Formats: sequence, structure tokens, C-alpha cells
Amino acid sequence: MLCRACVHAGWRKFEAVPHCKAPARDGERPTLTFVPDTKDRCDQFEPTMPELPAPNYQTAAAIYAAYEAREVATLPRPYLGASAIGHHCARYLWLSFRLAKREQFGGRMLRLFQRGHREEAIFIEDLRAIGCEVHDVGADGKQFEVIAHGGHFRGHMDGAVLGLPEAPGTWHLLEFKTSNTKSFAALQKQGVKEAQFKHWAQMQTYMALTGLTRAMYMSVRKETDEIYTERLEADAEAGRGILERAEQIIFGAEPPARINNDPTWWECKMCSMHPLCHSTDVPAPTCRSCAHVTPERDGTWTCERHNLRDVAFEHQLQGCQAHRFIPILLDNWADKVDASDADNVVEYRNRLTGLCFSNAEGGANDYSSIEIHAAADKRAIGNPDIEALKAAFDAKVAG
Repeated sequence: MLCRACVHAGWRKFEAVPHCKAPARDGERPTLTFVPDTKDRCDQFEPTMPELPAPNYQTAAAIYAAYEAREVATLPRPYLGASAIGHHCARYLWLSFRLAKREQFGGRMLRLFQRGHREEAIFIEDLRAIGCEVHDVGADGKQFEVIAHGGHFRGHMDGAVLGLPEAPGTWHLLEFKTSNTKSFAALQKQGVKEAQFKHWAQMQTYMALTGLTRAMYMSVRKETDEIYTERLEADAEAGRGILERAEQIIFGAEPPARINNDPTWWECKMCSMHPLCHSTDVPAPTCRSCAHVTPERDGTWTCERHNLRDVAFEHQLQGCQAHRFIPILLDNWADKVDASDADNVVEYRNRLTGLCFSNAEGGANDYSSIEIHAAADKRAIGNPDIEALKAAFDAKVAG
């Protein structure tokens, strides 16, 4: 029998099911229930269905994890990049160049970055399809590289093009980007210099270092595949200013001033370096945060403590036991009191507790750079109870 033949059932029920045993109601017409856009139901009982187990989809998570694993295995850039030089904060650039903190991204974001790289090949294919001559790699099969300041400052061009419809006889630098809807609208309204200053500065850097006088900026709106194009002229003065900014960041012995001393300032709050600038975190104890190490004009890094003229990048990442922080990197919570180059000791007063400690090795009041970096609560540094435990158990501060 069919439920739709039953007075208790909603009139839209069409499938055949076993007849239910709902009793008739004497003297009363059963209520017929019709609920739009929902399942038909019987007014006598609610049928029960076993709950389905929650979906256990693991493929996407596995893909993201693979991106994260590759990122961990990839060394950070050893140079200051032209793609970053237009960043609004010089202090951020200095800390990044000094390997103070490696920015962490999840697998989804890492895959999104690869989306931008994949678009480069599509743009090149599009340009060649309309008759343009495009050079995207050199004889070695790699992107064209621009170098300044001994190699401490570098960038990689997306290519150069000849035959654009707007100026067929002029070579143009090529720069390819992807945009979401919001940033794409900003490009259309304001142009690349106002909407994406970092991209503009990147192109001015390339033109300054190659001698090209024109650039073609191309961005694709990811949601719709709409293309934005803009031709730019080389700005010689801006190019010189950008190279000077890079020089100051690279060879500066100490980080530039904060763009704002208020930790709640919006540009600071959104920055990955916020804990280093506005809290008690200290940089990773790599060679580049060490007072003994200096970037040289020929592109090398020297260590005065070990008399090394060209410290390999792999070693720079690891640092050594002789590492002593550039004192200003601790100035959020500690004041330098004294120092001895001969003994490799830097003495501080911990402003959080008023207690003194040394960035050194071997003494009762000494803390290695690894310990200072690891201490989650900097009040532990210089604490007599902590020092007693270190002495009793030959222990180290590890978190």
C-alpha cells in the first residue's frame, strides 16, 4: 500500500512503503501536513533514520600537509628580494633579511602561492598567441636574475616582451600577478602604484637594474579570469631611491625604527614580526642576529669571533655557541649594562624583574642565546631559582 493513500500522509508522498499501523481517529479528520521545500511527513509519527557517520575526507588535508612538508625542507631566501623591497616597514625587511623569524604558512596558502607561479606560463602562452616575442628564461633555463649590493639584493623577472599592441617596437619588462576580486577592483580604480605599491617598486627595481624603460603589468582576477593590464614608465629617481633603501636595510647594523610604537596599530597587529617588535620575543639565534657577524659589500658574511671571511648560508642558519645577540634586539625587555669582547660576555638588566643576567656560557648567571630565545616567559631569565636548577642539574632553559 502507499502512504499517499493514507489520510495521515502529506499529499506529495509518491514512493511505495510498507503500510503503517497508525490508528484511525474517530470523529476527527486527520491533519494533512504540507511543508514546502521539506520532506513530507505523517502526522501520526516521526520515522527515525540512523545517523550517517561524519564524512572522513582526508585527501585535501594530505595535499596541504605535502605542501607544508616541502616548505619545511626548503631553505629561506639568503637575500633581500626585489619583490619585498616595497614593503611599508623597513624594520620588517631588516628582520626578515636577518632571519629573525621565518613566516609560517599553512598548506592551503602555500598552494595558493603556487597558483600565482602557474599563471606565469599561461600569461606567456597568451602573449605568444597574439604574436608577441617573449623571453622568460635565459640560456641556463632559469628566470632572468637581477643583482645589486654584491648579491645581497636580488630579484627574478617574469620576462621581457616585444610586440605589444600598445607599443609594438618597444621592449617591456613583464610582471605577472593574480588578484582576488577586491584587489582587482582597486587596480582598476587606482592603478598599480596606488593599489599595489610593492609590485610597482618591484618593477622599478628591475627597470633600474636592466636599463629597460617600460614595463607591462598583468594581473588576472582569479574568480573570473578577467585580465588587467597597465603599462608603466621607468622612474629613474624612484629606482635610485629603492636601491638606496635596500642598501640601508642590508648594511644597517641595527634594525630601523618601528613604523609605530603602538602595538595595536593596525599595520603592526597584522605583521608576523609583531611579537619581535612589540612583545618580549627575540629573533632566532642565527648568525645574522649575532653581534659578531657582518654583511660585506662583496655579498659575503664575515664572523669576527671565528675569523671567518665567508660564512656559508647553511651555517648561518644554525649559528653557534659563541652567538651573542645584537643588544638592541632585546631592548623590549632588557637593557645592556656592560660587555667584554675578550670574554664574549654581554651583561643585561631584565626590566621585567630588575635582575641581571649575562648572554654568555658557563657562569651561574649566564644564558646562551638559545636559552634566551627559547624562554617563553622572559622573567625566567636571571631568576635565582632558575639558576639554582641549572646549576644543580646542569640544565638549560628550553621553553
